[in-house]
Amino acid sequence: MIKPLHRNLLLATVGLCVVGGGIAVSQTQPLAPVEWDNRRLDTLDRNVRRLERALTQRNAVGQPVLVEPDPEVVALQGQVGEMDRRLQDLESSLQRITRDGEQTAFKLDEASRDNTALRNRLNDADTRIKALEDQAKAAAAAAAQAAAAEEATKSPTGSAAGDLTAARALTDAAAQAQAYEVLIANWPSTPQSAEAGYRLGDLRRAGDDMNGAVQAYAGALNGWPTTPWAGETTLKLARALAATNRNPQACAALGEFNRRYAAAASAQLKTIAGQIRTQARCT
Repeated sequence: MIKPLHRNLLLATVGLCVVGGGIAVSQTQPLAPVEWDNRRLDTLDRNVRRLERALTQRNAVGQPVLVEPDPEVVALQGQVGEMDRRLQDLESSLQRITRDGEQTAFKLDEASRDNTALRNRLNDADTRIKALEDQAKAAAAAAAQAAAAEEATKSPTGSAAGDLTAARALTDAAAQAQAYEVLIANWPSTPQSAEAGYRLGDLRRAGDDMNGAVQAYAGALNGWPTTPWAGETTLKLARALAATNRNPQACAALGEFNRRYAAAASAQLKTIAGQIRTQARCT
């Protein structure tokens, strides 16, 4: 087996021409490929050892050995040097590309963060705009509703007497009830408002809304008017109170009828008053 030192020396001297002090080893022409086996390797190892000893002896006596490189080896070394330079250039280019890639990646990360921030701002702006639009729609709907309500409560004729005449001329019960409500709202504390109240009470009682009838009749009798319909309306109030299980209030209404309207009331109204008194169990 060839030792590493011998192998290195062999590789350094193969193809070289050694000249110095009468010893010369020169290359003549390329040899045919040699098939190496253990015997040839051992022979080569012995020759290398001899060459080492000869070189050592000549160096020791002051006869240096001049080694003339093989032109092919020189050319090969030049090619290796060129390849080494190209590899260095490639390494420098690769490092530059790596740096450029890192910078590009950093810029892409910054752009991604900027895009995310911009998207969040756009989403926030869109949410705020939608909220403003919803508020505007709600405000417009409220204004429209208020305008409609104002229009609905607006006096149709401009006077209490005209509104009452117009309401009485209506044939639809719901429209007539609404007209009476508008009159009461526009012309409170007027005789027409009181009359509209008792007529509204009749419409509600006919619609089986006894609580609404009580409210309308009570509004019509505010201040206990002396109009012809006041006595009958008082009995209607008492009957509606008894129908809604408010017997004490019904008896109190009958007491007002007796004090204020019974003297001028017809026999029929007095009979109705007695029936209500029995129904409400008045003492």
